Amino acid sequence: MENISKIWLGPLPADSPYVKPFRMYYVQNGVEKNWDLLKVHDSVAIILFNTTRQKLVLVRQFRPAVYHGVIASKEGSFDNVDLEAFPPSIGVTLELCAGIVDKSKSWKEIAREEVLEECGYEVSVDRIEEVMNYRSGVGSSGAKQAMYYCEVTDADKVNSGGGVEDELIEVVELSLDEAKKMVQQGAVNNSPPSCLMGLLWFFANKAPANA
Repeated sequence: MENISKIWLGPLPADSPYVKPFRMYYVQNGVEKNWDLLKVHDSVAIILFNTTRQKLVLVRQFRPAVYHGVIASKEGSFDNVDLEAFPPSIGVTLELCAGIVDKSKSWKEIAREEVLEECGYEVSVDRIEEVMNYRSGVGSSGAKQAMYYCEVTDADKVNSGGGVEDELIEVVELSLDEAKKMVQQGAVNNSPPSCLMGLLWFFANKAPANA
């Protein structure tokens, strides 16, 4: 996952299937304004709780955007990156199982596929519970994300997960105490807000009474 030997930036191809930048113009209170935006895919995220092990199941992966953001925040630029001074590990995140909505299937079915592909659990759609829908990237994309909850057992595990094609994803099991530390006051995480919100929702609504 962290075996990265070279990093550089380049222009965004116009035919990118994932990100399309554009500018929106509008008139507000009689004043013409504009805003630079990104068209991205909507997505799903799934809170997974293994009841056999009493552990939350998350995924760990290298995120180029996080790596770039950490360095740009500290250095002010991203020129001639020194991989020894800035190892790829600073761009590794801990997240909920998630995926983009890019198929002509129900969102729950897409969530079910992500649980199988990323974490290796085979579950039926009716075991996936809708938690909430919200907007992410409200300053840049406003994309919709749907959050789901699913309880799994060791008996549901059919493969090791890890993603498909060239994805490099590590499945991580967290004890409830470990997960609590991620959302305590003063915590510092590379995790996205959806993951932290999902953990808070779990502790408020689904965690065992003795957790």
